[in-house]
Amino acid sequence: MEIKGTVKVIGETQVISDKFKKRDIVVTTENGEYTQHISLQLVNDKCSLADKLVIGAEATFSINLRGREWTSPKGEVKYFNTIECWKIDNVSVGQFQGADAPKHSDGPNDDLPF
Repeated sequence: MEIKGTVKVIGETQVISDKFKKRDIVVTTENGEYTQHISLQLVNDKCSLADKLVIGAEATFSINLRGREWTSPKGEVKYFNTIECWKIDNVSVGQFQGADAPKHSDGPNDDLPF
């Protein structure tokens, strides 16, 4: 499955254990009159895919939908979904280029002047 969108947030790599690390990115897409903000997760060796991205770049993201079941200590069953990105293609820089291009964003409260 693929989605096309603009990079809004590039998170830092989080090391969860010696065998697992993850990195989140947020991509915006247009869906009719509403903009969608979609969180994608890169895992293990795919975390480095985000190194070539900048905020504002447009790209095509190959994804898999992942779901899991979890039973709480009280016996309640809950379900969780993850959108896992495994490939990034057709990266084109949008409004930012060269030295002016921000590389990472912590979200809407960062102090970038744009």
